[in-house]
Amino acid sequence: MGSCFSKSKPVEVKIEVVLPEKERAKEEMSPNGKASPIIYKANGTSRHYQLEEHPVALNPYRNLKDVVEASVCYVKDLDNGQMREVDLGCGKALLVKENGEFYAMGHKCPHYGAPLVKGVLSKGRIRCPWHGACFNIGTGDIEDFPGLDSLPKFQVKIEKEKVYIRASKQALQTQRRTKVMGKCISLSNYSISSTNVLIIGAGPAGLVCAETLRQEGFSDRIVMCTMDRHLPYDRPKLSKSMDSHADQIALRPKEFFRTYDIEVLTEMQVVAVDVKNKTAVFKDGFKMEYNKLLLATGNTPKTLSCKGKEVENVFTIRTVEDANRVVKLATSKNAVVVGASFLGMEVAAYLSDRAHSVSVVELEEVPFKKFFGEKVGRALMKMFENNRVKFYMQTEVSELREQEGKLKEVVLKSGKVLRADVCVIGIGATPATGFLKQSGVHVDSKGFIAVNKMMQTSIPGVFAAGDAVAFPLSLRNNKKVNIPHWQMAHMHGRIAALNSTVPYLWTAMFGKSIRYAGHGEGFDDVIIRGDLDELKFVAFYTKNDEVVAVASMNYDPLVSKVADVMGAGRTIRKRDVEIGDMSWLTGKGS
Repeated sequence: MGSCFSKSKPVEVKIEVVLPEKERAKEEMSPNGKASPIIYKANGTSRHYQLEEHPVALNPYRNLKDVVEASVCYVKDLDNGQMREVDLGCGKALLVKENGEFYAMGHKCPHYGAPLVKGVLSKGRIRCPWHGACFNIGTGDIEDFPGLDSLPKFQVKIEKEKVYIRASKQALQTQRRTKVMGKCISLSNYSISSTNVLIIGAGPAGLVCAETLRQEGFSDRIVMCTMDRHLPYDRPKLSKSMDSHADQIALRPKEFFRTYDIEVLTEMQVVAVDVKNKTAVFKDGFKMEYNKLLLATGNTPKTLSCKGKEVENVFTIRTVEDANRVVKLATSKNAVVVGASFLGMEVAAYLSDRAHSVSVVELEEVPFKKFFGEKVGRALMKMFENNRVKFYMQTEVSELREQEGKLKEVVLKSGKVLRADVCVIGIGATPATGFLKQSGVHVDSKGFIAVNKMMQTSIPGVFAAGDAVAFPLSLRNNKKVNIPHWQMAHMHGRIAALNSTVPYLWTAMFGKSIRYAGHGEGFDDVIIRGDLDELKFVAFYTKNDEVVAVASMNYDPLVSKVADVMGAGRTIRKRDVEIGDMSWLTGKGS
């Protein structure tokens, strides 16, 4: 969002990773152009901020007691394009050789701890084998998501044909690095009801936007607001690790927001936006003026419309409290999941060894048919059935029956009656954009906010990102699409050029993960390589003669390799996959 939001005359903020050179704007960072310590009131308390400078240190290791240096190998031990995990005694590092140069950095992906040595090295970047995050080998900086932190970078020197690494012991232990960020030097006339940047939504898109602003030197007030009662957290874990508490899955600790002056208003719902007067109206009547606005509201889960829909113990998993409550109610009891969506299937998997019974009700013939195809869907269905999950397919719920106000039975249109102490609804979601109806912000027929490649809406100064937007995807010739993926929301938040991003998602069930890259909507054929029965396979999704997406189980890091190929703009031909020609993986194909 960087220079699109920036305001300050004496300080020119250039955001090279956010905007193309020809479109980069140089705007003010503060209305009066001052860069001195000032005071403003936030949440009723006067706060004093000092602009801090961050000079580049000539010696990055100021505390010599925190430094370790070790010989890790001989120069001849690594060829170009190779990576090696090396032990420095008090921690490990990743050593990389590319174009005759050696580089050293953290060996674990800061997102979920994947071993990067098993990832993909290509053109100065390492792509994580699990979820597709990319890191620059020269700087350690994160360049594609998911995740928020970069890799620590270590010094490399060559002496007498030996390779030495010099590293901070602390960095070897943490295996992550947060980029240097600025702080707020806001103005004395800023009140609680006024901000420079307002971000509606506190998911990955909103948080990455706020962090990017601070990383790029933006020093004015930033306010995020969320309907949730918690600070931003890892929402995908709600269906994968349902008994997690908010602090266990927090994306950043409380201290982070205080340190970098990113204000988060919790349990605050925006019900209207007045773009003419640049004002957001909250449910409780409170109004906040803004200079620039980011809409990152995400989706709202769909609910059932059948008889009995209001009975107790029927949930859509939207919050930590929802997930925790479902686990408590389902333990040793009967659980019914309506909808074989990603969320529904992950919930069913998690509850399978906790509940007395788990049943899944789905309108389609097999789970994931539209996304993964029938063959992969049937293989996954078999895996669930082997773990005591029962399916009721090609039917839907006609009634929810209660006893003393609480759920007792789920009645299906097929006539089957299922015992149920708790029911989880996972039948999809709609964009949370209803509050924009009278705003003038263009919303398409499906409710998605239409944006251009810079994530700008139809209103100047108003941007949108994440699950609620339809954006031009260069991978599909700039066709406007909606991709509700965690990774894509991160990238939207950074307002990066989508030309360099390939959609990447994952799901985990029964200790097994499926990776997926590309955009396979409307695929007309699926080519399977491997063994579906053994759940070790790769599925190539094709449209006409082109591979548009790929999914795999137990085939790492193939999906990450495919993401790199797609990201480089190379086409993978269906006929090459059919005959087993994999030359495209090395850049020798199309």
